[in-house]
Amino acid sequence: MPSARELKDRLFTAINRHDLYDVLDCYAPDAVYVGPTGVAEGRGQIAWIYEGLCKVFPDICYTAWYKAPCADPAFTEYAMTGTHMGPLLLPDGRVAAPTGRRITVRGSCACAVEHGKIITDRDYYDQLELYSQLGISLQPPQGS
Repeated sequence: MPSARELKDRLFTAINRHDLYDVLDCYAPDAVYVGPTGVAEGRGQIAWIYEGLCKVFPDICYTAWYKAPCADPAFTEYAMTGTHMGPLLLPDGRVAAPTGRRITVRGSCACAVEHGKIITDRDYYDQLELYSQLGISLQPPQGS
């Protein structure tokens, strides 16, 4: 069975190829993905996360620059690059129109595996870094 490291490497390759079937095949049916935009439970919700990512950044690419020397969970630091070509849902409910701007956002992630599939995948990147590169300013909630 593949290790957490092998699965995370395979996941990055599948994301970079925009191969949603291979992305989902890395995950257990009841896997949980936790990211800056929220929690996705199960392959259906995880598919929605990655489909949206590829629509917003059709040339999205994850490049690992550090892989911690441990078996499970697999810890990776990476750079996410892409071009903003699709509508981006913002935390306040607004939608940011495509800007055509390039992004390079640093992140880190950890995934755990059972029975050869990812069961938890925790992905962390700085949303403020992303929004500032796109020229998007966040508005405080009304009444604050």
